[in-house]
Amino acid sequence: MYVATVPNRGSPPALLLRESYRAGKAVKTRTLANLSHWPAAQVETLRRVLRGEPLVAPGEAFEILRSRPHGHVAAVLGTLRRLGLDQIVAPTRSRPRDVVLALVVARLLAPCSKLATAQGLHPETVHSTLGESLDLDVVEADELYEALDWLHARQAQIEDALAQRHLHEGTLVLYDVTSTSFEGHACPLAQIGHSREGKKNTLQIVFGLLCNGEGCPVAVEVFDGNTGDPTTLASQVQKIRARFGLRHVVLVGDRGLITDARIRQDLRPVDGLAWITALRAPAIRQLVEGGILQLSVFDTQDLAELTSPDYPGERLIVCKNPFMAEERARKRGELLAATEKLLAEVAAATRRAQRPLRGRAEIGMRVGKVLGRFKVGKHFMITITDETFRFERDQDKIAQEAALDGIYVIRTSVPADALSPAATVRAYKQLSTVERAFRSFKSLDLRVRPIYHHLEDRVRAHVFLCMLAYYVEWHMRRAVAPLLFDDHMPPRPERSPVAPAKRSAEAEAKARHQQLEDGTPVQSFQSLLKDLATLTNNRVRAKVGKDQDITFDMLTTPTPLQQRAFDLLGVSPRLH
Repeated sequence: MYVATVPNRGSPPALLLRESYRAGKAVKTRTLANLSHWPAAQVETLRRVLRGEPLVAPGEAFEILRSRPHGHVAAVLGTLRRLGLDQIVAPTRSRPRDVVLALVVARLLAPCSKLATAQGLHPETVHSTLGESLDLDVVEADELYEALDWLHARQAQIEDALAQRHLHEGTLVLYDVTSTSFEGHACPLAQIGHSREGKKNTLQIVFGLLCNGEGCPVAVEVFDGNTGDPTTLASQVQKIRARFGLRHVVLVGDRGLITDARIRQDLRPVDGLAWITALRAPAIRQLVEGGILQLSVFDTQDLAELTSPDYPGERLIVCKNPFMAEERARKRGELLAATEKLLAEVAAATRRAQRPLRGRAEIGMRVGKVLGRFKVGKHFMITITDETFRFERDQDKIAQEAALDGIYVIRTSVPADALSPAATVRAYKQLSTVERAFRSFKSLDLRVRPIYHHLEDRVRAHVFLCMLAYYVEWHMRRAVAPLLFDDHMPPRPERSPVAPAKRSAEAEAKARHQQLEDGTPVQSFQSLLKDLATLTNNRVRAKVGKDQDITFDMLTTPTPLQQRAFDLLGVSPRLH
């Protein structure tokens, strides 16, 4: 028996089940059934049966040889290429460039040591399709270190290209400094300094980040761990003027960075360079005591502009945030109560019957340790003798400080016709975007620490690598914000710039219901990457016949959430 295809003039051919037989010396055929109405797959199966070919169940016809996470690679590497960052790193393709791109992407997908990254790229222990997507075969750890050296040599050129893209004449330039702990003792950059992580007497490095007015990173510089924040400012001014070629910019930095001394020495002598910073508490108190700042003005408003002869050619925008005032009063009360409790223990030690605490020096050391713990010693009146210790709150000083709760003063050299008071306050508050970058650097996203590199240039290259990874993350977060807890709606300009930031109704709804409008769970950036990683690239073997196997790669079908993420990013899950 066999299946015959018989032409049928203008109609589709007829599919007939026939058998042949012998009648004497003649071979004849007869039709057993008309199969024209059968599905093509069913007809093909019958043909295979009649030919004696073995049939297998669908589950046995295919075998998945290997499955590798791919969707997160496609999202990050696709965004990197869409941004043209590969061309900025180097205009022509080379193996060092591909290795650097692999390091940048790996920093977002699975931040770890260079050795672990090399193992994840190895064909035998591959953790994703990253190596394959960049046409990298075996990458040894030493090659990753060489790629860091290659990247460090190109850092200035890359930063110049980013500055040309994101900084322009008259733009805001945000600058802030942070520190991070260091492992090992061989690198000269690692020094003991002021730790922002609360790790006393540990080695650290300091690095400063330059961003545009929206918080997009442009350049980063690493300093010795004992470098003070203000001393890093001069090199940033030189970078903006000499390397980036910008003549008129507004540098925004916090009160601990742009100080009076830095303004006199580094900023004011430079024509075209303006600044926005804030006053410290003692300077604000001087304005009040001198009668320049009248606190009664805030009975009816939360923002006022004034000038002072102590700040010639500058504007002072005074703000009062009642929510900040309440928080400051609450915190002060808790610190005072905690200090009183410990001081009472010291006083009790001087009165105990057995082995009482004696000696002015011994008592003073115990008291000093307590006062240094909570930093509110200025609010106590202390009396120490060789045998006694007494303390009480200095209510006058507490009241003086409380009067300034919620008051902060923005200091700027930008003229009023160029930047209104409200716009000046908003510009200063944009420093929070740099703080957000530091959190990403040092927390779950990029994990700049721990740092084990011994060579100074490799430490600098490691931090720069993290900055490039954050550059990609910054753009990704903005694109997929509708899927995240992040607020994807622009802020309302009518709101007071002094009032605490308030999320949009859409963001509040996402946080309250934990779901998007279509019922999809709201994601964090990390959980979205993990979800995208479940889109895998599968090596499949199909059994099409006896000793005839076909091997091919197949991507899993994106889920609606994954497809929406790719659409928002403007990339395809297929990188090639």
